[in-house]
Amino acid sequence: MDLLGNDYPYSTNALTGKHVLVCGASKGIGAATAKMMAKAGANVTVSARSHDALVSLCEELSELGSGEHKALVLDLEETASIKPTIQTLVEQRGPIHILVNNAGGPPGGPLLSNAVEDFEAPFKRHLHAAHTLVQSLAPAMEKIGYGRIIQIISTSVKEPIPNIGLSNTLRGAMASWAKSLSRELAPCITINNVLPGFTDTERLDSLAASIHERTGKSLEDVHEGWMSQVPIERLIDPLETASAITFLALPASGGIRGVSLAVDGGRLRSI
Repeated sequence: MDLLGNDYPYSTNALTGKHVLVCGASKGIGAATAKMMAKAGANVTVSARSHDALVSLCEELSELGSGEHKALVLDLEETASIKPTIQTLVEQRGPIHILVNNAGGPPGGPLLSNAVEDFEAPFKRHLHAAHTLVQSLAPAMEKIGYGRIIQIISTSVKEPIPNIGLSNTLRGAMASWAKSLSRELAPCITINNVLPGFTDTERLDSLAASIHERTGKSLEDVHEGWMSQVPIERLIDPLETASAITFLALPASGGIRGVSLAVDGGRLRSI
């Protein structure tokens, strides 16, 4: 499939006039989401810690759509800096209509091996940052009458994944947080989660390497073990996940609220 070419699933003006903030956009699903949104005509602000990667991505975005794009260096673990940084962004580029909460996951390993201190940085990067962003942006979303908030988390929300206990714990907290907010936010603001399965990203490569180091299994055996759980028998393309995220950002998705949508090739056994 050429999801940014002939197989692009949406109108190229579906998000014209909408300002999107994509966190964790320097690579993987975050970068793919920025591309999909840009192709739909949105003005995309991409944020991460890597300035050079963001600048390069903005050049790609400019070739995909008619919107104006900006790189925003933002460390999601620096909670106190988030609100003033976002306030400056809004002053420069106008209100944000669509927020994509996305950040890198914690290292793999058994949960019992984690010290309490191991929870601090991941929870800052995910839950604390997402909450701070929503508190900062929701009032303006309500005022302009449009808001879409999408979390990129994990299928571990439905079924814990072995050997990534800290990540499972964190993702469950994010999903419960979003579900709670779905009962509180203004009617014009939706909040939903996308749950990626085994996706062709650097994150998956790092998890495979972690399993290899801990168990001695070859990377090929790790990969085959994963694919044996997936009915479509392949990794998910990040752009496939991004297409689902983009749908949840559209005006047509206004009736979808508080759901967790798996993009996992059928791996989940639960309904």
